[in-house]
Parts: sequence; structure tokens; C-alpha cells
Amino acid sequence: MSRALRWLLLAGIGLTVLFGAGTTASAATTARPAVVAYPVSQSVAAVRPMVVRPNVVRPVAVRPILAPVGPTKPTAPTPPSGTIGVNLSPKPSQSVSILLLLTLLSVAPSILLLMTSFTKIFVVLGLTRNALGLNGVPPNQVLAGLSLFLSMFVMSPVIKAVNTAGVQPYLHGTKTQAVAFHDGIAPIRTFMLQHTRSQEIALMLRAGHLPNPPSPEKLDLTTLIPAFVLSELRSAMIIGFVVYIPFLIIDMVVSSSLMSLGMMMLPPVSVSLPFKLLLFVLVDGWGLIINSLVTSYHT
Repeated sequence: MSRALRWLLLAGIGLTVLFGAGTTASAATTARPAVVAYPVSQSVAAVRPMVVRPNVVRPVAVRPILAPVGPTKPTAPTPPSGTIGVNLSPKPSQSVSILLLLTLLSVAPSILLLMTSFTKIFVVLGLTRNALGLNGVPPNQVLAGLSLFLSMFVMSPVIKAVNTAGVQPYLHGTKTQAVAFHDGIAPIRTFMLQHTRSQEIALMLRAGHLPNPPSPEKLDLTTLIPAFVLSELRSAMIIGFVVYIPFLIIDMVVSSSLMSLGMMMLPPVSVSLPFKLLLFVLVDGWGLIINSLVTSYHT
């Protein structure tokens, strides 16, 4: 065998060994445990390998079934470790005082109208305005304000007695609520009894089929307050009648004078009004009426 043929044979054997080792290595590196399947309906260029993984069965833990357990007996509550203090002082707290103040303000109009001299004074001033023939002068706000301050002037001794006997002792805690109310309402009860006729009290007792109390101090407020209001209205009507008489005389004189002069179409009111105002100013009418109202409560 020639030398060239020998080298050629050796080169072929080396290439064979080299290519066989490379093929074995590539086959070993490209081997995968999964199977690759290609859909038949799609083209080869758009095919994505679908990996089919083998089903793995995982073990499931089986929990044992426990027998039902009956209810347990409740434990006794443990007593609190600290102490709870209760304020037994009769003095009211600030919240209670504010609540009482708001309640008093809500019922203050009724108390002012029915348990003071406001009703009588306001009715007399209103009748005086009507007797003058002035429907809107002075306005109701002026008459109500004047009646309010006159009522405060008349009731000032009673208000001071109520404050001294009931309000201040209750706020300082020296009297309970029931005792403070009983002592505070006593001056108002005395004031109403002094200005209430026995006929009105008997009327309310007979209307309610109530027995006669042993003394006026034992009379209930639900009976005394309506009787006091009726007495105040009666006194106001009497004063209004007295006020109406001079103005009525002026109207009659002016009306007869106009009829004698043949002035039938001229309203007598428009002529008599200036004379009424002049007479009322000359005799100081407001002063006389207010003086008579205030002095009627001096007993």
C-alpha cells in the first residue's frame, strides 16, 4: 500500500470517529423527557410545540373524623380589679344644669303668659290702642316689649323670692330637686292666690268635679293657674271698659256734630281721631294706665 493511500485511510477513520462523537453529544444534549406534538391543520412555520406533561398523582392527606364534643361549662366572671366610685352629692352636674336651663327656656313663654301679670298688661294696652282708633300704632312688638318689662317690674319681688328659696339652694346642692321645686313655687303660688277671685277657683273646682281643698295653699297648680288667668282677663276687661268711655263720648259728639252740619259723607273717625289723641296726650293717658296697672298688684 502506498504512503498516500495510507494517509487517506487514516484521515477517513479520524473523521468517522470525530463525526460519531459529535452526533452522540448533540443527541445527548437535545434529549428531552417531554414529547413534542405538532397539529396537522397548521403550517409548519406557525406551529408552536405543545408540551404534554405526564399526569402526576399527588397524595391526598386523609383527615380523621373526630367525634362531636359536648358544650363546656361557662366559667364564672372574674370581679374587676379596680373600684367604681359613685358620686352621691345632691349638687347637679353641669350637663344636668344645662338640660334644666333648656327645658326652662322652652316653657318660659307659657310661664310668662299664664303665671305673671303679662296677660293683664298686654290686654289693657291692646284695648287702649283700639279705643284710640289706631290699628297698627303702636305695633304689637312695642306693646309686647312694654308688657314684658312692666311684668318684670311687677314680678321682681316674686322672682327674687323664687331665686332665693329654690334656684340657688338647688344649684349649690343644699336642696334636692323636689324640695327646691316646692320651695321655689311657693312665692308664685302666693302671688296668684292674692290676685285670683274665689269665684274663679270655685268655677274650676266645680268644672273638674274636685273637692274643696282644706286650705288655699293645698290647691293644685292645674286648678290655680286657669283661675288666675280668668281673673286677670276679667280685670283687664273692666279697665278696658273704663278707658273706652271717654273716647266713645268723643266719637258720639263728633258724629252728631257732622250730622247736624249735613256732612254725611265725611267719616266721623277721621275727624274724631285728632281729638282723641289730643285728649290722651293732655291727660297723660299712658302714664295713668301704666300707673293703674302697676298699683293694682300692690297688696
